[in-house]
Amino acid sequence: SSDQVVDMAQSVPPGDIATQPGTKIVFNAPYDDSTPTTSRQYSFQVTNSSARRIGWAFKTTNMKRLGVDPAAGVLDPKENALIAVSCDAFAYGQEDTNNDRITVEWTNTPDGAAKQFRREWFQGDGMVRRKNL
Repeated sequence: SSDQVVDMAQSVPPGDIATQPGTKIVFNAPYDDSTPTTSRQYSFQVTNSSARRIGWAFKTTNMKRLGVDPAAGVLDPKENALIAVSCDAFAYGQEDTNNDRITVEWTNTPDGAAKQFRREWFQGDGMVRRKNL
């Protein structure tokens, strides 16, 4: 039987991240075709406030309207990443946007792992933290 190696980094709860803006991303109306661009872009910053390297990933409840680029990555301690969040045009008042959410998830990366994002960090036994925006 193969012994499973428990990774110390992933058995510790991830530390805090800071996001700028802190809680909400507001896209200003109107969203119609009279504006030159049909998509609004918003810059969003994620900072790793913890003492460990983390892997992070964004999820959104409405993929066809909300886009995040890049959607995932790795941050060293105190490092930050600039993310572009875009919102596509939609018929205001005709679509329910109240449930549109963007969630950032993060977890400690395994000790010795390359600084390259891996989806499986979020699927194992490691602890994952979430922040809803």
